[in-house]
Amino acid sequence: MSQDALSDLDGIFLARPEQAREGIPLAVKDLFDTAGLTTTYGSIVFVDHVPAETAEAVRRLEEAGYANVGKTNLHEFAYGTTSENPHFGTVPNPLQTGRIAGGSSGGSAAALAAGLANAALGTDSGGSIRIPSACCGTIGLKPTYDLVSLDGCFPLAPSYDHAGPMARSVRECARMLEALVPGFVAEPARGLDTVQVGYAWTEDADPLVRTRVEAAAALFPNRRAVKLPYPAPEVGKAFMREVAEVHRELYAEHADLYGEDLAAKIELCLAVTDDEYAAGLAAHREFRAAADEACADLDLLVTPTLAVVAPPAGIGDLALRRTLIRFTLPFNILGWPALALPCGPAEEGLPASVQLVGGPGQDALVLAAGEALEARLANADRTEPGSRAV
Repeated sequence: MSQDALSDLDGIFLARPEQAREGIPLAVKDLFDTAGLTTTYGSIVFVDHVPAETAEAVRRLEEAGYANVGKTNLHEFAYGTTSENPHFGTVPNPLQTGRIAGGSSGGSAAALAAGLANAALGTDSGGSIRIPSACCGTIGLKPTYDLVSLDGCFPLAPSYDHAGPMARSVRECARMLEALVPGFVAEPARGLDTVQVGYAWTEDADPLVRTRVEAAAALFPNRRAVKLPYPAPEVGKAFMREVAEVHRELYAEHADLYGEDLAAKIELCLAVTDDEYAAGLAAHREFRAAADEACADLDLLVTPTLAVVAPPAGIGDLALRRTLIRFTLPFNILGWPALALPCGPAEEGLPASVQLVGGPGQDALVLAAGEALEARLANADRTEPGSRAV
């Protein structure tokens, strides 16, 4: 990569080891502690923080032959969808200048898209692995809740937080999950005719995104539309209360060091009442019951990952947040595994992304079907009119 190209990618890494070990190049979201290497959590509160120990997920990957090539930039304290960090700069989208990389694991997805790493580690509390993967045309898995250790990772909303693999292929995500989870065994790619699939929410996506996602769903012979409701807005109050508990003391001491975008959200979180929190938990239970009923006879669910392609930079998380988490947050509420993978060009030539979701504990199935879908989509691209046959 030329020096000019590298300069265009400023903002991806926040810290890099003086000399990377031998191994598969791994980008690590700067929310995970790394012994001897600065770990900021995306905040200047921790700008001089050098942990003594390495997070368990990072350690497991290193023991499996991955080599940390850098700590990646993120939305401040992982609470945002754009990775426009007021302290460390905006993460660039290598696919198109002036577009967001998505958040909060934006630097991890951008490092993959730019070819600066072969694998990446991210976290996902409302879409933070899947949103950047969609924006950057890469692949990311939010595993089943509590499957991957979060020891040594700064929390956002603990009952929503997940750690998971990001890569440029589903197979690499599966290999990473085997390293991250003792005893997990990935399955071979599974025939798309072996699973019962429902698809939902495509009508709420932009036209070309909808076309691409529905075309991906059509590759499953045993499919049908399902009426899956969205969670009630009150659910957000439960999430916000958890954020408030994480940040209550830190914000009281360091409010002046929080960026304007984040401070506005923290203030709202701190204002959540007990009654609002209780209503949020009730809405959570209602959504889980509705989702269980809608998907009772399905192996997998297909939805868009995002309703849109990567938005322009400068709009801000406060304006974009509701749009970008609409299809992703529901599966943090449920704790179900969800895989984002690109499914062809959509609006302005930027990639659409399809989300493949399984029931709790069905991570191997999601990855096996995802690998087969990835191959079918690649073959469809090669044979599409106007494309070059290979």
